[in-house]
Amino acid sequence: MAQLLEGHDDAPAFEAEGLRSTRADLRDAAGRAAAHLARLGFSRGDVLAVWLPNGAAWLQLLFAAAHLGVLIVPISTRYKAAEVRHLLGVSRARGIVTAKRFLDTDHADIARGLKPQVPTLELVIEIDDLASFMPCGPATGTVTVPEMGEAADLLCCYSTSGTTGMPKLAAHGHGSIARHAVHVARALDLRTGDGMLCVLPLFGVFGFFAALSALAGGARCIFMAVFDAADAVQSIARHRITHFIGSDAMYDAMFKVQGADLRSLRRGVQGDFVGLATQVTRQADALGIGLTGVYGSSECYSLMSFNRFEAPVDLRARAGGMPVDPEIEVRVTDPGTGLRLPDGEPGEIQIRGPNVLAGYLNNPEATAKAMTADGWFRSGDLGYSEGTSFVYLARMGDSLRLRGYLVNPAEIEACLMAHASVQGAQVVGVNRPGEGDIAVAFIIATGTADEAALAAHCRTQMAAYKVPRRIVVVEEFPSINGPNGVKIQKKQLRDMAQSLIG
Repeated sequence: MAQLLEGHDDAPAFEAEGLRSTRADLRDAAGRAAAHLARLGFSRGDVLAVWLPNGAAWLQLLFAAAHLGVLIVPISTRYKAAEVRHLLGVSRARGIVTAKRFLDTDHADIARGLKPQVPTLELVIEIDDLASFMPCGPATGTVTVPEMGEAADLLCCYSTSGTTGMPKLAAHGHGSIARHAVHVARALDLRTGDGMLCVLPLFGVFGFFAALSALAGGARCIFMAVFDAADAVQSIARHRITHFIGSDAMYDAMFKVQGADLRSLRRGVQGDFVGLATQVTRQADALGIGLTGVYGSSECYSLMSFNRFEAPVDLRARAGGMPVDPEIEVRVTDPGTGLRLPDGEPGEIQIRGPNVLAGYLNNPEATAKAMTADGWFRSGDLGYSEGTSFVYLARMGDSLRLRGYLVNPAEIEACLMAHASVQGAQVVGVNRPGEGDIAVAFIIATGTADEAALAAHCRTQMAAYKVPRRIVVVEEFPSINGPNGVKIQKKQLRDMAQSLIG
């Protein structure tokens, strides 16, 4: 990882909350943080959770962890106590770094309250000033602890939806992450002097590699705490931003800003989260912006593959494309037989290469289930091959894409069933163009169930984007007797949800 910051010491690395840092500043701050963590007892193989918004301390801790061989577990700033407790428990984190307050929430107080509930959690490290590096001792100086991290060491985990309804942690190694960042930088033609507008959160794999690829290419990151289309447009013009990675909804909102000056944008990547990919790609093309669709996941990294920037607009808007790293292999197989399918025939997308997760952290059963006998990762995604590239079509399962985040309905169902008035719950999605998936819950109630009260219950337990738009009481779920027992008919539930949402 350290090599990503080598060279061009005086070149800007990032700007966040008014703080401007050069590449040398970031490297020195990471060295101080590594020494500080070592003094606290952290060593190779330990786990440190990071519950912070985008900014100086996040990057500082990432490079410090790489130096020590410590594993970082990012936690969404949107998460509530129960969600944070789950990740701390699964990861067996020894410590957590958190802001004292962020977005009117006392994160530090929540973290302290969780300490007695997580047997491995020894330290809660609080940060007062989110506009600065984490204070770690001398303001200047070099690393005072030897480098212990090795390329094969696990460096970062990314949360992913799991079959149990709670996130699993896809763990990746130090060398693999650095390698991918370099290949993404090359694919995006990132150069010294370029600027990447970093709006997506670092705790998610999409935002993580947007920032890391910029650093790998010698470019600077301009962080925004919260996305606002007008502010983003102003930032692009003010900082002469050349690259932006975001959702189709973000691009759509920016294109609607009156008088927007986007002339500096050279390359863009958009995730098709709300069904506007083709529309915004055409708009970008008219403005001279090279915009492409993308494919990726927590298990295989975001920005794993792009379409060619010189491809026709309608092809460029599709998710999929060619892997950025020549050692990444993609095949499409028949879900029933496991046999490879010819071009154009839909099946499961499977992946093999240096980008594939080392494993789900502390979950060997899930890791084994995710891999084929011949060493390919089962993505659970539907798509088809097309010569040297591939096209993503949809998730093969029932996961939902809520406000850009992949969510397993089972997690929402479990939250609802924790309420005393709910006996059973099923959650499905309705896709509305321009908005994406909308979660609708159907419940079997034990007594009187109030929709507003159940929604309020969900809001106290989960991030706001996971709360169902509607929570509807039914007497029973539509089902069918199959060879493996009674199966709930999700298709009928989706049809019912569609009639409710319109």
